[in-house]
Amino acid sequence: MTVPGKLSDLTAFVTGASQGLGRAIALTVAEYGADVALAARSDGIYETAALVDEKVGGDVETLPVECDVADEASVEAAIEETVGTFGGLDCLVNNAGTAGPTAPVEEVTVEAFEETLRVNLTGAFLCAKHAAPHLRASAPGRIVNVSSVGGKRPYPNRTPSASSKMGLIGLGRALAFEFAEDDVTANTVCPGPVRGPRIESVIEAQAERRDWSVERAREELFTDDLPLGEMVDPEDVAEQVAYLVSEAGAHVTAQDHNVDSGMTWY
Repeated sequence: MTVPGKLSDLTAFVTGASQGLGRAIALTVAEYGADVALAARSDGIYETAALVDEKVGGDVETLPVECDVADEASVEAAIEETVGTFGGLDCLVNNAGTAGPTAPVEEVTVEAFEETLRVNLTGAFLCAKHAAPHLRASAPGRIVNVSSVGGKRPYPNRTPSASSKMGLIGLGRALAFEFAEDDVTANTVCPGPVRGPRIESVIEAQAERRDWSVERAREELFTDDLPLGEMVDPEDVAEQVAYLVSEAGAHVTAQDHNVDSGMTWY
């Protein structure tokens, strides 16, 4: 995969940039030359900014911006601060998410279900809504939603997460058609199990539900049926995002792209 022309002269707004996959995405697009607004609720965004500075130096600018994607006023303020700082916005990466509960549907509360949707799906909608005029004015404009293969091939005991992640795919397709006349592309990346603390917490919860060891849950539910036999590195997903926001991705839109060691074929 190549990222022709790098991403210099572009500004990206990456949500969930305080840790894990969001941090990897922010670091990768910055290494390719994009200025990056690092959006998240936690102060890990300042650590991410320091890591970008350490790896890239003064070649790019970062803007740590505290943002709760489930709160419309917070989203609007974060995007306006980004545009005010950088003079525009070219790429929106909707990565912020919560694992949600791991429990049979009978035990999932309405509050937990709705909270998962608010963060994972409504948050992406709000970011797209307030980024829209700036993306339409950009050349090029890009939207990438980070969903999960768990929205296509759901795991048991994960109804809130599966519902929100499938919703992100639908949101991406709808935005692709809505933004097309302004040459803005919208795509969704669907990672498989990604190495890191979030998947470890889900594995532990699944093991507890079944009275299994953590290792058994990891193998039987997450790795045994992967053709490549191993979880995905965050950097692999980040490279896919970088490709989609680059010039090479100009004619790729309304698609969902699996980065999953072969777990899902559609």
